[in-house]
Amino acid sequence: MTQKGGDYSASSIQALEGLEAVRRRPGMYIGSTDIKGLHHLVWEVVDNAIDEHLAGHCTHILVSILPDNSIKVEDNGRGIPVDMHEKLKKSALEVVMTVLHAGGKFDKDSYKVSGGLHGVGVSCVNALSSYVRAEVRREGKTYMQEYERGKPLHDVEMIGPANSRGTTIIFKPDFEIFETLEYHYDILAQRLRELSFLNSGLTIFLKDEREGKIKEETFFSEGGLREFVTFLDQGRTPITESVIYVTGKEENIDVEVAMQYNTGFQENVLAYVNNIFTRDGGTHVSGFRRALARVFKQYGDQTGMFAKLKMEISGEDFREGLTSVISVKVPEPQFKGQTKGELGNSEVVGVVSRIVGDALMAFLEQNPREARRIVDKVILAATARHAARKAREMVQRKNVLTGSGLPGKLADCSSRSAEESELFLVEGDSAGGTAKQGRNRAFQAILPLRGKILNVEKALEYKIYDNEEIKNMFTAMGVHIFEDEDGQRRLNTDKLRYHKIIIMCDADVDGSHITTLILTFFIRYMKEIIDKGHLYIARPPLYLLKRGKESKYAWDEEQRAAFTAELGKGKEDSVHIQRYKGLGEMNAEQLWETTMDPTRRILKQVFIEELATAGPRVTEDGYIYNDLFEILMGDDVPPRRKFIEDHAVYANIDI
Repeated sequence: MTQKGGDYSASSIQALEGLEAVRRRPGMYIGSTDIKGLHHLVWEVVDNAIDEHLAGHCTHILVSILPDNSIKVEDNGRGIPVDMHEKLKKSALEVVMTVLHAGGKFDKDSYKVSGGLHGVGVSCVNALSSYVRAEVRREGKTYMQEYERGKPLHDVEMIGPANSRGTTIIFKPDFEIFETLEYHYDILAQRLRELSFLNSGLTIFLKDEREGKIKEETFFSEGGLREFVTFLDQGRTPITESVIYVTGKEENIDVEVAMQYNTGFQENVLAYVNNIFTRDGGTHVSGFRRALARVFKQYGDQTGMFAKLKMEISGEDFREGLTSVISVKVPEPQFKGQTKGELGNSEVVGVVSRIVGDALMAFLEQNPREARRIVDKVILAATARHAARKAREMVQRKNVLTGSGLPGKLADCSSRSAEESELFLVEGDSAGGTAKQGRNRAFQAILPLRGKILNVEKALEYKIYDNEEIKNMFTAMGVHIFEDEDGQRRLNTDKLRYHKIIIMCDADVDGSHITTLILTFFIRYMKEIIDKGHLYIARPPLYLLKRGKESKYAWDEEQRAAFTAELGKGKEDSVHIQRYKGLGEMNAEQLWETTMDPTRRILKQVFIEELATAGPRVTEDGYIYNDLFEILMGDDVPPRRKFIEDHAVYANIDI
């Protein structure tokens, strides 16, 4: 009997040799082949240099973006060994560069702690690069080997003397693998600044040598995590005079924590294991939160400050307005997932909880005035959370549970398949009316938003549920907020009615402001929608150019100039240029063909890039970083003024 699909035998089993498995399935090793994966290559190489610093052998690291968009990472560590590997009969340098899971990090005598144990390191970088050059300065000599897509071009060579020691890796990402090859200076700078805070005393240089982009910075921190928290809290008003600092060691696990409360409402907890940012937290974060709740609950009860409260204190209440950095060094970390997003070592919970708990209790007893400020903040948070829950339940009971219907302004689509349905959040009734006429009713829904929605960055949570536009968004999308077992606010998206939610605002200053207000709302209260890739920003054209019967749309100034020359054919003054200041200036057909037609429109998908030193603002690639929302939408005026002064030259202001 013949099986469908052909014979299934030993010949059907593919044994991928060397680094071919990495090239065949790069996403399994670096997460993706987009801009995130491209920058992940840099982190893998830099992590090796950082591990040399942790072992006490490296004080300086240089990261350069070379003119052709390749990367050079140079350190002054011990240098990768080059002597013959006894088992594999080749240079140790070649083994490290070409064999997965090979390196000194598996030898406890070489590295006490390392972030690279569950990664694939420089061999993965080698596999995904069209060209790599490795230079080692060791024992007075310089050695070198080159590679092409993971394969050595020649044996390791001694190319001359060396007056210093260390390793230099130059790599060019492979155009056959990655969707983009252009490195972003800002992304590199954010991560390297972060590493300098986490490794006090380490100097990191960043240089951009590309034509027209020449730039360099030096990152160095003497205060470490204390300076990190101060940096993160710039623009916020602290309620304690100094950063609370905790350090200790137990069971060979080093724990370091810095924390400070501010007058804001957001929790900002950043967690690291062996310098690796764990975006999904893990056992070290659980231990920290356990200590926080236990100690403050005990202190509040002992002092009688919680006695008059008629509501239960939640773990979330102890973390409102808290900025903290948690850094642990674990000899054998167990990460969940290849990209190390969450720490899984169960023993870390107790260690962190005990060390942080003891230090925190001592701080509260020694600083009663600051302790009272913090507990007052906790009581205020609990009161506001209770009010928010009542307001939220009232809205959700009225709009969702009783099935009272969708918002009156919503023009829904006929499709009941969330996967194919789109919801446009449109600025104003006028543009909303045009969008309703121009849409494809089968799968496109329109929800006009009147005016500017509430700035949730400044508002207490219970007040947002009184805002009509925000209530309409909740109801139209079919989502609701609940609290998990830890009292953490979560968004239930099980009944999300649209898998594309598109913010469509005017291409002017007011439109940009409204877009930012909506983004602020999503990042603070509907982050799960962004995490699942459902949020987009529409990009309407800026200009309509006409000459006779010919016409073209332009989305930026460069296109406008090019199309003017193309249509004018040497007579640019004969081209009529219409500047769109609002969506309402287009008719339904124009709005459809430029901004709503899936085959022709330009959409920016919104992502969240969890870099600690900047977390929501939208970049050109649709990535969000947080610090800019707090600067532009928060209460503190001086940081906002400075930002405007620094970036005024880039502003596109309609006169």
